[in-house]
Amino acid sequence: MEKPFHRRDLLGIRNLSADEIIGILKTAENFREISEREVKKVPTLRGKTVINLFFENSTRTKTSFELAAKRLSADAVNVSISTSSVTKGETLVDTALTLDAMSPDAIVVRHSSAGVPHQLAKISRAAVINAGDGTNEHPTQALLDAMTIREQKKEIAGLKVAILGDILHSRVARSNIQLLTKLGATVRVAGPKTLVPDAFEYLVEEGLIVTPSVEEAIEGTDVVMILRIQKERQDSAFFPTLSEYAIHYGLTQERLALAKKDAIVLHPGPMNRGIEIASDVADSSRSQILDQVKYGVTVRMAVLYLATGGKAVE
Repeated sequence: MEKPFHRRDLLGIRNLSADEIIGILKTAENFREISEREVKKVPTLRGKTVINLFFENSTRTKTSFELAAKRLSADAVNVSISTSSVTKGETLVDTALTLDAMSPDAIVVRHSSAGVPHQLAKISRAAVINAGDGTNEHPTQALLDAMTIREQKKEIAGLKVAILGDILHSRVARSNIQLLTKLGATVRVAGPKTLVPDAFEYLVEEGLIVTPSVEEAIEGTDVVMILRIQKERQDSAFFPTLSEYAIHYGLTQERLALAKKDAIVLHPGPMNRGIEIASDVADSSRSQILDQVKYGVTVRMAVLYLATGGKAVE
Protein backbone atom coordinates (compact mmCIF):
# COMPACT_ATOMS: atom_id res chain seq x y z
CA MET A 1 0.00 0.00 0.00
CA GLU A 2 1.30 3.45 -0.92
CA LYS A 3 1.50 6.26 1.62
CA PRO A 4 -1.52 8.55 2.02
CA PHE A 5 -1.38 12.05 0.55
CA HIS A 6 1.90 13.74 1.48
CA ARG A 7 2.42 16.28 -1.33
CA ARG A 8 2.91 20.01 -0.97
CA ASP A 9 0.69 20.92 -3.94
CA LEU A 10 -2.65 19.64 -5.16
CA LEU A 11 -2.61 20.30 -8.90
CA GLY A 12 -4.89 17.56 -10.18
CA ILE A 13 -6.26 14.06 -9.70
CA ARG A 14 -4.38 12.56 -12.64
CA ASN A 15 -1.10 12.08 -10.77
CA LEU A 16 -2.60 10.91 -7.46
CA SER A 17 -2.72 7.26 -6.47
CA ALA A 18 -5.89 5.62 -5.16
CA ASP A 19 -4.30 5.51 -1.69
CA GLU A 20 -3.56 9.23 -1.78
CA ILE A 21 -7.16 9.97 -2.77
CA ILE A 22 -8.49 7.78 0.05
CA GLY A 23 -6.10 9.49 2.47
CA ILE A 24 -7.56 12.90 1.58
CA LEU A 25 -11.13 11.62 1.86
CA LYS A 26 -10.54 9.98 5.25
CA THR A 27 -8.92 13.17 6.52
CA ALA A 28 -11.93 15.16 5.30
CA GLU A 29 -14.28 12.74 7.02
CA ASN A 30 -12.38 13.38 10.27
CA PHE A 31 -12.97 17.13 9.85
CA ARG A 32 -16.68 16.72 9.08
CA GLU A 33 -17.99 17.25 12.60
CA ILE A 34 -16.27 20.65 12.95
CA SER A 35 -18.84 22.19 10.61
CA GLU A 36 -21.62 20.75 12.77
CA ARG A 37 -20.45 22.40 16.00
CA GLU A 38 -21.97 25.50 17.53
CA VAL A 39 -18.52 27.13 17.34
CA LYS A 40 -17.20 26.05 13.95
CA LYS A 41 -13.52 26.64 14.56
CA VAL A 42 -10.39 24.75 15.61
CA PRO A 43 -6.82 26.07 16.02
CA THR A 44 -5.26 23.57 13.60
CA LEU A 45 -3.81 26.16 11.16
CA ARG A 46 -3.46 29.11 13.51
CA GLY A 47 -0.66 31.37 12.25
CA LYS A 48 -0.94 30.07 8.66
CA THR A 49 -1.93 32.33 5.73
CA VAL A 50 -4.00 31.22 2.75
CA ILE A 51 -4.35 33.44 -0.34
CA ASN A 52 -7.32 32.91 -2.66
CA LEU A 53 -6.24 34.01 -6.14
CA PHE A 54 -9.27 33.70 -8.41
CA PHE A 55 -8.98 34.92 -12.00
CA GLU A 56 -12.47 33.55 -12.74
CA ASN A 57 -15.78 34.23 -11.00
CA SER A 58 -16.76 31.73 -8.35
CA THR A 59 -19.29 31.44 -5.55
CA ARG A 60 -19.08 27.92 -4.16
CA THR A 61 -15.38 27.19 -4.57
CA LYS A 62 -14.07 30.57 -3.43
CA THR A 63 -16.42 30.84 -0.46
CA SER A 64 -15.78 27.29 0.69
CA PHE A 65 -12.00 27.71 0.52
CA GLU A 66 -12.32 30.89 2.59
CA LEU A 67 -14.57 29.17 5.11
CA ALA A 68 -12.27 26.15 5.20
CA ALA A 69 -9.27 28.34 6.04
CA LYS A 70 -11.16 30.28 8.71
CA ARG A 71 -12.59 27.16 10.37
CA LEU A 72 -9.01 25.94 10.76
CA SER A 73 -8.05 29.37 12.19
CA ALA A 74 -5.84 30.32 9.23
CA ASP A 75 -5.79 33.90 7.93
CA ALA A 76 -7.63 33.95 4.59
CA VAL A 77 -6.82 36.70 2.08
CA ASN A 78 -8.94 37.11 -1.05
CA VAL A 79 -7.18 38.84 -3.95
CA SER A 80 -9.61 40.73 -6.18
CA ILE A 81 -8.27 40.48 -9.73
CA SER A 82 -10.41 43.41 -10.90
CA THR A 83 -8.54 45.73 -8.51
CA SER A 84 -5.13 44.03 -8.63
CA SER A 85 -2.01 44.92 -10.61
CA VAL A 86 -3.00 42.30 -13.21
CA THR A 87 -5.34 44.93 -14.68
CA LYS A 88 -2.30 47.21 -15.03
CA GLY A 89 -0.46 44.68 -17.15
CA GLU A 90 1.45 42.74 -14.49
CA THR A 91 2.36 39.24 -15.67
CA LEU A 92 1.23 36.08 -13.93
CA VAL A 93 4.84 35.32 -12.99
CA ASP A 94 5.33 38.73 -11.39
CA THR A 95 2.04 38.39 -9.52
CA ALA A 96 3.18 35.02 -8.20
CA LEU A 97 6.59 36.34 -7.18
CA THR A 98 4.98 39.30 -5.43
CA LEU A 99 2.64 37.08 -3.43
CA ASP A 100 5.44 34.64 -2.67
CA ALA A 101 7.51 37.49 -1.20
CA MET A 102 4.76 37.92 1.41
CA SER A 103 5.39 34.35 2.65
CA PRO A 104 1.91 32.81 2.46
CA ASP A 105 1.59 29.15 3.39
CA ALA A 106 -0.86 28.25 0.63
CA ILE A 107 -2.12 29.84 -2.59
CA VAL A 108 -5.46 28.67 -3.99
CA VAL A 109 -5.69 29.58 -7.67
CA ARG A 110 -8.44 29.45 -10.29
CA HIS A 111 -7.71 30.51 -13.86
CA SER A 112 -9.31 30.23 -17.29
CA SER A 113 -6.10 28.83 -18.79
CA ALA A 114 -5.01 25.22 -18.26
CA GLY A 115 -1.69 24.76 -16.49
CA VAL A 116 -1.58 28.01 -14.52
CA PRO A 117 -1.50 26.30 -11.07
CA HIS A 118 1.34 24.09 -12.30
CA GLN A 119 3.26 27.18 -13.42
CA LEU A 120 2.74 28.88 -10.05
CA ALA A 121 3.86 25.75 -8.20
CA LYS A 122 7.24 25.97 -9.94
CA ILE A 123 7.68 29.56 -8.73
CA SER A 124 6.12 29.68 -5.29
CA ARG A 125 7.47 28.36 -2.01
CA ALA A 126 3.88 28.12 -0.78
CA ALA A 127 1.64 25.13 -1.34
CA VAL A 128 -0.39 25.66 -4.53
CA ILE A 129 -3.91 24.27 -4.77
CA ASN A 130 -5.73 24.07 -8.08
CA ALA A 131 -9.26 25.46 -7.76
CA GLY A 132 -9.93 24.92 -11.47
CA ASP A 133 -7.71 25.59 -14.49
CA GLY A 134 -9.43 26.08 -17.82
CA THR A 135 -10.89 22.84 -19.13
CA ASN A 136 -8.12 20.81 -17.50
CA GLU A 137 -8.93 19.82 -13.90
CA HIS A 138 -10.87 20.74 -10.77
CA PRO A 139 -9.48 18.31 -8.18
CA THR A 140 -11.28 19.49 -5.06
CA GLN A 141 -14.64 19.27 -6.85
CA ALA A 142 -13.95 15.62 -7.68
CA LEU A 143 -12.90 14.99 -4.08
CA LEU A 144 -16.05 16.54 -2.62
CA ASP A 145 -18.13 14.57 -5.13
CA ALA A 146 -16.38 11.41 -3.97
CA MET A 147 -17.02 12.28 -0.32
CA THR A 148 -20.71 12.82 -1.10
CA ILE A 149 -20.89 9.45 -2.85
CA ARG A 150 -19.09 7.70 0.04
CA GLU A 151 -21.52 9.22 2.54
CA GLN A 152 -24.42 7.67 0.62
CA LYS A 153 -22.91 4.50 -0.84
CA LYS A 154 -20.03 3.76 1.60
CA GLU A 155 -17.73 2.43 -1.14
CA ILE A 156 -17.01 3.73 -4.64
CA ALA A 157 -15.53 0.49 -5.98
CA GLY A 158 -18.09 -1.36 -8.10
CA LEU A 159 -20.45 1.59 -8.57
CA LYS A 160 -21.81 2.64 -11.94
CA VAL A 161 -21.69 6.41 -12.45
CA ALA A 162 -23.20 8.39 -15.32
CA ILE A 163 -21.71 11.82 -16.14
CA LEU A 164 -23.96 13.73 -18.53
CA GLY A 165 -23.74 16.95 -20.52
CA ASP A 166 -20.91 19.18 -21.66
CA ILE A 167 -18.05 16.73 -21.20
CA LEU A 168 -15.80 18.48 -23.71
CA HIS A 169 -15.39 21.72 -21.76
CA SER A 170 -15.72 20.30 -18.25
CA ARG A 171 -12.74 20.19 -15.88
CA VAL A 172 -15.14 18.62 -13.38
CA ALA A 173 -15.69 15.69 -15.74
CA ARG A 174 -11.97 15.16 -16.28
CA SER A 175 -11.15 15.11 -12.58
CA ASN A 176 -14.13 12.91 -11.72
CA ILE A 177 -13.35 10.41 -14.47
CA GLN A 178 -9.81 10.06 -13.13
CA LEU A 179 -10.84 9.79 -9.50
CA LEU A 180 -13.82 7.47 -9.86
CA THR A 181 -12.08 4.99 -12.16
CA LYS A 182 -9.00 4.94 -9.90
CA LEU A 183 -11.27 3.97 -7.02
CA GLY A 184 -12.90 1.16 -9.00
CA ALA A 185 -16.10 2.69 -10.38
CA THR A 186 -17.33 2.34 -13.95
CA VAL A 187 -18.06 5.72 -15.53
CA ARG A 188 -20.38 6.25 -18.47
CA VAL A 189 -20.42 9.62 -20.23
CA ALA A 190 -23.05 10.94 -22.61
CA GLY A 191 -24.36 14.13 -24.17
CA PRO A 192 -24.53 15.80 -27.57
CA LYS A 193 -22.05 14.17 -29.94
CA THR A 194 -20.32 17.53 -30.36
CA LEU A 195 -19.70 17.73 -26.60
CA VAL A 196 -18.59 14.13 -25.93
CA PRO A 197 -15.53 13.32 -28.04
CA ASP A 198 -14.63 9.66 -28.53
CA ALA A 199 -11.10 10.53 -27.37
CA PHE A 200 -12.40 10.50 -23.80
CA GLU A 201 -12.32 6.71 -23.94
CA TYR A 202 -8.54 6.94 -23.89
CA LEU A 203 -8.30 9.18 -20.81
CA VAL A 204 -7.96 6.14 -18.58
CA GLU A 205 -6.92 2.56 -19.15
CA GLU A 206 -10.22 1.07 -18.07
CA GLY A 207 -13.53 1.94 -16.45
CA LEU A 208 -14.73 4.65 -18.89
CA ILE A 209 -17.47 4.13 -21.47
CA VAL A 210 -18.73 6.69 -23.98
CA THR A 211 -22.40 5.85 -24.63
CA PRO A 212 -24.50 6.96 -27.62
CA SER A 213 -27.41 8.26 -25.53
CA VAL A 214 -28.08 9.66 -22.07
CA GLU A 215 -30.70 6.97 -21.52
CA GLU A 216 -28.11 4.23 -22.06
CA ALA A 217 -25.69 6.01 -19.74
CA ILE A 218 -28.26 6.34 -16.94
CA GLU A 219 -29.70 2.82 -17.09
CA GLY A 220 -28.87 0.84 -13.96
CA THR A 221 -26.51 3.45 -12.50
CA ASP A 222 -25.90 4.22 -8.82
CA VAL A 223 -24.95 7.87 -9.35
CA VAL A 224 -26.09 10.37 -11.98
CA MET A 225 -23.89 13.45 -12.27
CA ILE A 226 -25.15 16.36 -14.36
CA LEU A 227 -22.77 18.97 -15.76
CA ARG A 228 -23.51 22.63 -16.43
CA ILE A 229 -23.37 23.75 -20.05
CA GLN A 230 -20.11 25.71 -20.23
CA LYS A 231 -21.43 28.53 -22.40
CA GLU A 232 -18.51 30.78 -21.45
CA ARG A 233 -16.05 28.26 -22.92
CA GLN A 234 -17.94 27.55 -26.12
CA ASP A 235 -16.75 29.56 -29.10
CA SER A 236 -19.25 28.03 -31.53
CA ALA A 237 -22.69 26.40 -31.58
CA PHE A 238 -22.48 22.83 -30.27
CA PHE A 239 -26.27 22.23 -30.28
CA PRO A 240 -29.21 24.05 -31.92
CA THR A 241 -31.02 25.63 -28.92
CA LEU A 242 -31.21 25.35 -25.15
CA SER A 243 -34.78 24.08 -25.39
CA GLU A 244 -33.69 21.26 -27.70
CA TYR A 245 -30.85 20.44 -25.32
CA ALA A 246 -33.36 20.17 -22.46
CA ILE A 247 -35.62 17.89 -24.48
CA HIS A 248 -32.91 15.48 -25.63
CA TYR A 249 -30.30 15.59 -22.86
CA GLY A 250 -31.80 17.12 -19.70
CA LEU A 251 -32.24 14.99 -16.58
CA THR A 252 -35.96 14.52 -15.97
CA GLN A 253 -37.81 12.23 -13.59
CA GLU A 254 -38.56 9.96 -16.54
CA ARG A 255 -34.88 9.57 -17.39
CA LEU A 256 -33.86 9.25 -13.74
CA ALA A 257 -36.29 6.33 -13.42
CA LEU A 258 -33.89 4.31 -15.60
CA ALA A 259 -31.27 4.42 -12.83
CA LYS A 260 -31.37 2.23 -9.74
CA LYS A 261 -34.11 3.08 -7.26
CA ASP A 262 -31.57 4.31 -4.73
CA ALA A 263 -29.46 6.23 -7.26
CA ILE A 264 -28.35 9.70 -6.20
CA VAL A 265 -28.09 12.88 -8.28
CA LEU A 266 -25.09 15.23 -8.24
CA HIS A 267 -24.45 18.62 -9.89
CA PRO A 268 -21.35 20.81 -9.37
CA GLY A 269 -23.38 24.01 -9.75
CA PRO A 270 -24.45 26.52 -10.66
CA MET A 271 -27.52 24.83 -12.13
CA ASN A 272 -29.41 25.83 -15.23
CA ARG A 273 -32.81 24.63 -14.03
CA GLY A 274 -35.08 23.39 -16.78
CA ILE A 275 -32.16 22.89 -19.16
CA GLU A 276 -29.64 20.31 -17.94
CA ILE A 277 -31.76 19.35 -14.91
CA ALA A 278 -35.46 19.60 -14.15
CA SER A 279 -36.40 21.43 -10.94
CA ASP A 280 -38.35 18.48 -9.57
CA VAL A 281 -35.18 16.37 -9.88
CA ALA A 282 -32.90 19.02 -8.39
CA ASP A 283 -35.21 19.43 -5.40
CA SER A 284 -36.00 15.74 -4.91
CA SER A 285 -34.89 13.48 -2.08
CA ARG A 286 -32.43 11.80 -4.45
CA SER A 287 -30.57 15.04 -5.03
CA GLN A 288 -27.36 15.45 -3.03
CA ILE A 289 -26.52 18.86 -4.52
CA LEU A 290 -26.61 20.77 -1.23
CA ASP A 291 -24.62 18.00 0.49
CA GLN A 292 -21.96 18.51 -2.19
CA VAL A 293 -21.72 22.14 -1.10
CA LYS A 294 -21.53 21.11 2.55
CA TYR A 295 -18.79 18.56 1.95
CA GLY A 296 -16.94 21.06 -0.23
CA VAL A 297 -15.96 23.00 2.89
CA THR A 298 -14.87 19.82 4.67
CA VAL A 299 -12.78 18.53 1.76
CA ARG A 300 -11.07 21.89 1.35
CA MET A 301 -10.29 21.97 5.07
CA ALA A 302 -8.55 18.62 4.62
CA VAL A 303 -6.65 19.78 1.53
CA LEU A 304 -5.40 22.97 3.22
CA TYR A 305 -4.37 20.99 6.29
CA LEU A 306 -2.47 18.37 4.27
CA ALA A 307 -0.83 20.83 1.88
CA THR A 308 0.55 22.85 4.80
CA GLY A 309 2.17 19.88 6.49
CA GLY A 310 -0.63 17.90 8.14
CA LYS A 311 -0.65 14.12 8.21
CA ALA A 312 -3.33 12.22 6.33
CA VAL A 313 -5.56 9.72 8.10
CA GLU A 314 -4.58 6.16 7.17
